[in-house]
Amino acid sequence: MGKARLLIVEDDPDISNMLRIYFTAQGYDVDTALRGMDGVEKTRHVMPHLIILDIMLPDVDGYEVCRIMRTNTRTSHIPVIFLTQKDERSDKLKGLELGADNYITKPFDIEELKLYVQNALARSERESLTDPQSGLPAGRLIEDQLRRVIRDKGWSFLDIRINAFEPFKDVYGFIAANDVLRFTAMLLGEVVDELGSDADFIGHAGGDNFVIISSDQTAPMIKQRLKSRFSEEVQTHYNFMDREQGFVQFTDKNSEAQQAPLMTLGVGLVSPSTHMFSDIREITELAAEERRLDSSNIA
Repeated sequence: MGKARLLIVEDDPDISNMLRIYFTAQGYDVDTALRGMDGVEKTRHVMPHLIILDIMLPDVDGYEVCRIMRTNTRTSHIPVIFLTQKDERSDKLKGLELGADNYITKPFDIEELKLYVQNALARSERESLTDPQSGLPAGRLIEDQLRRVIRDKGWSFLDIRINAFEPFKDVYGFIAANDVLRFTAMLLGEVVDELGSDADFIGHAGGDNFVIISSDQTAPMIKQRLKSRFSEEVQTHYNFMDREQGFVQFTDKNSEAQQAPLMTLGVGLVSPSTHMFSDIREITELAAEERRLDSSNIA
């Protein structure tokens, strides 16, 4: 995977800075928060792959932060390691009951904490819980959400793909392409925060393919807002010349010069009010077909 993102929620600046410096040197992308709700807010903007969470915080305690994470569909999958001065058995059990992945007490061995972090991230990747680039829920978690909603009413499933992503990657390289994937994940979160609810689900099916599960009422608005904002904001990932001419030039597998349009989003939307589903595979297949039709209608 690329650089894993860690969020350290710790109100002691000395400990927070020490952990930030140490894990940055280990090759992680590290962000910090001194207050519990600041940490919750940061997960709304950039999804971390793992959270190191102190229990004694100045606003709400770490237990409450973990509870908020676990009850929010979009953050329930993030591994949490508690870091605390409390070493009572009851405190540890409380943290584990809330869904924490591990519990380490102060003063702690930094090498031991590093192993906890590595193991939690490896388990998450091995079990296809999160996408290594975006940190969003991936394969198994997407399937679990679809199994949960398929017998319900009032939901919609959006299959989202970045059109002309591969030509962009060929011209600009994989680092720029990964930046586009992270931008897209952030955009999905912002639009769902604006128009949807905490119960909405955002996933990364792999590569340039994302999904959203929302309500019947808000899904069409989410679709339109995503498409319009993406088309406008993705242009900052191109150089001036490509933006001005409205396309990129690339060489295909036959070594012939080709032109590809600037990236857009293709979005397929299906729901029980418009389609009949016998299993979750039909949901994804029909949504993919709707997405292909949506992409073909782009001028």
